[in-house]
Amino acid sequence: MNLTFEKFKSEFDITVEDICREYYLKNRETINIKKEAVAIKNLTTILNTTLRLSNDKGFQAMTLRDLSRGSGLSMGALYTYFTSKDELFRIIHNHGMDMITMALVNRIQEETDPVVKLRKAISIHLYLSELMHQWFYFLYMETRNLPKDERKLTIESELFTEQIFINILKQGVKEGIYSIKNVTLTSAAIKALLQDWYLKRWKYSKRKTSIDQYSSFVINFIEASIKP
Repeated sequence: MNLTFEKFKSEFDITVEDICREYYLKNRETINIKKEAVAIKNLTTILNTTLRLSNDKGFQAMTLRDLSRGSGLSMGALYTYFTSKDELFRIIHNHGMDMITMALVNRIQEETDPVVKLRKAISIHLYLSELMHQWFYFLYMETRNLPKDERKLTIESELFTEQIFINILKQGVKEGIYSIKNVTLTSAAIKALLQDWYLKRWKYSKRKTSIDQYSSFVINFIEASIKP
């Protein structure tokens, strides 16, 4: 597999604007803005400002007045797009992670060889987290502060991602390519290695480790532990 971050970046076609467009089109009856371009522009500003403020001070500490000042939109304008911070979080989570997860699924589903599929899934997950770093970091950090019922959203997303790796590993075991005693724990370990990249970027930046180097390391490390 010759996939690199630069190659993936040139092919990756999901932006914050795309996520906002998806949300607007699904909720245009409740968003009282007739001009699609204006609505998408404002939604993009709102989401980008939310991610920036959340990374600076935390989503729970951020007020809607902070968001209003940071985005340049009035309080009234903000309430045109959502009614509460809880709803704003769901916008970021549901529509963002759905599109990001499907980007991963769509790019590996055509592969039939579990070895190629596993390598590709690891690389693409890392590349997605690099391109959408603020999004990934926000979801991991902020869900810890949510009420138990709200945390279910992110837990389900994480389990869905782990299930992708579980399915690949099971296929490899079935075909005699991998030897794994506990597929579920192995999948969880892969997920933890992937999360370390976007949660502790400072560490790898300090060591001058590129994302392609880290991707190769994770692939080699996992394959060394699961091959017969």
